[in-house]
Amino acid sequence: MTGPSRKQVIIPMSQNNSNIITSCADEHIFNINRLLKSTKSNVTADFIRLDGTGIIITTNQVALASDMNIMENYIRESTNVNTNKVFSLHPPSPNHI
Repeated sequence: MTGPSRKQVIIPMSQNNSNIITSCADEHIFNINRLLKSTKSNVTADFIRLDGTGIIITTNQVALASDMNIMENYIRESTNVNTNKVFSLHPPSPNHI
């Protein structure tokens, strides 16, 4: 298995929050893409999957800091998510690519 790609945004969070987000992943992808498009970003979110530390949002290209902020803010504001259990997102470490 290969390591993370630069086209992934890792959002550490509690297991409960991860389950809440992935249970409606299609809806979240749609909403994230709507927000990205409204800022004229060329980045689109392809899918969300569980990771041992939270969730990973895979994108069509490397996300800029502004794109990652949009994704993080959306996840933090999602219904039923405990914002105290969502930690700062980050792209994969270059050491893991």
